[in-house]
Amino acid sequence: MANHPPVEAYDELDSTNAEARRRAEAGEAGPVWITARLQTAGRGRRGRTWSTQPGNLAATLLTLTDRPPAEAAQLSFVAALAACDLADTCLGAGAACLKWPNDVLIHGRKAVGILVESGTRPDGRLWLAVGVGVNLAHAPQDVDRPATAFAEHMSGPPPEPLAALDVMATAFERWRKVWSTTGFAAIAAGWTERATGLGQRCEARLPNRSVSGVAEGMDVDGALRLRLDDGGLERITAGDVFFGGRDAAGN
Repeated sequence: MANHPPVEAYDELDSTNAEARRRAEAGEAGPVWITARLQTAGRGRRGRTWSTQPGNLAATLLTLTDRPPAEAAQLSFVAALAACDLADTCLGAGAACLKWPNDVLIHGRKAVGILVESGTRPDGRLWLAVGVGVNLAHAPQDVDRPATAFAEHMSGPPPEPLAALDVMATAFERWRKVWSTTGFAAIAAGWTERATGLGQRCEARLPNRSVSGVAEGMDVDGALRLRLDDGGLERITAGDVFFGGRDAAGN
């Protein structure tokens, strides 16, 4: 028996997150993983396009929570850790690292994108769509940020998407239980162990301005602590972060 919620697999969808939203708004509660071999209108953070070619993984967990939105959003870090576990399983321990907030990088190039969306049900509970896209077989070429695929770093073929989802969904459930029972501190610690860029200079591009400084680490609520040049501390809760002059921002 699988150690995660059931999986529903489709040949084609516009977007697994969009399908999860439709179901949630129709009253479905989950938990269920929705996956598609091909997405025709995949989306990333901040309205960006996320391309899914056959052989890659596109999956969304539809679930409910009683937690307030700010806490529920912490599941994006849970998803990042689960995707990092998948990368380690396929490529070897330590192959992947995490860039704030939830990008999974392999040798400095992005291999995984995560998008969490939510809405309130009539009963007041929150539905969540935790979307994860993994470049297993193909990396997009028409992007302005360095990307890679698992296949580029494997001597054999990458896992089939459903097999990869089984590994990732199991890891997600393991990390989710840690989050549910012990709180976000354990997730933050796991993220920090795999983080890249801490102690380095970076630029954070926010919705209405940009700030530069040294990335000190993650706060207890998931915000990035940025030590500014004047000694002040800026908490980054949303935006794109750039390290070392390379454009490796979020999806």
